Amino acid sequence: MIKQILEQQIAYYSARANEYDEWFYRLGRYDRGEEINQRWFQEIDIVKQALHQIGETEEILELACGTGIWTQELLTIGKKITAIDASQEVIAINRSKLNAQNIEYRQIDLFTWEPNAEYDLVFFSFWLSHIPPELLESFLVKVYKSVRTGGKVFIIDSRFEPTSTANNHILNDDGKIYKSRKLNDGQEFQIVKVFYQPDALHQHLSQVGFKADVKFTEHYFIYAHATKFYS
Repeated sequence: MIKQILEQQIAYYSARANEYDEWFYRLGRYDRGEEINQRWFQEIDIVKQALHQIGETEEILELACGTGIWTQELLTIGKKITAIDASQEVIAINRSKLNAQNIEYRQIDLFTWEPNAEYDLVFFSFWLSHIPPELLESFLVKVYKSVRTGGKVFIIDSRFEPTSTANNHILNDDGKIYKSRKLNDGQEFQIVKVFYQPDALHQHLSQVGFKADVKFTEHYFIYAHATKFYS
């Protein structure tokens, strides 16, 4: 069951590549009106400010880099970025959008990914919530291994908020981790979506060895800034 869902999830993000940015920029099905859209972007700015407080960073690993929305933010603080995603389609958009010589792209399924280097910062946005709970610890252990001693991890993800998704998606707080998602053309996929509470996320990061600070915005986002102190 999990294997099939994860395969669908990769297929969904590949098929969604050309419309993914509509979600972030509140266009089309994601346009919730001026007031709600403004709230979304204000909260995005809070998270961006927290990321930029990390300051200049030598080497960054971005997991599930997507279409480059956050890769372009990392470019403002990072000298070299390694960007990984399972989808060839989103990597192509990211590459063409940013056209940056200091980004190395790798097409890798993060459920089979094994770290082979250490970085000053490991970053991932809106990815943690797509990991089945039974695979979360093993994934975070790999993240820990990929951070240098003294290095950091920065995570951004979604809070449960019905207006964050498309207006033809019904977001139910039913405790189920498998959710249906539709594309603009009506194609439907099953994906994993887990909404973490700050205390739970803090505990998961602490268990693998990070010293973590977890925060959230009023409606939409949860974000964590954590440091690795020991090898």
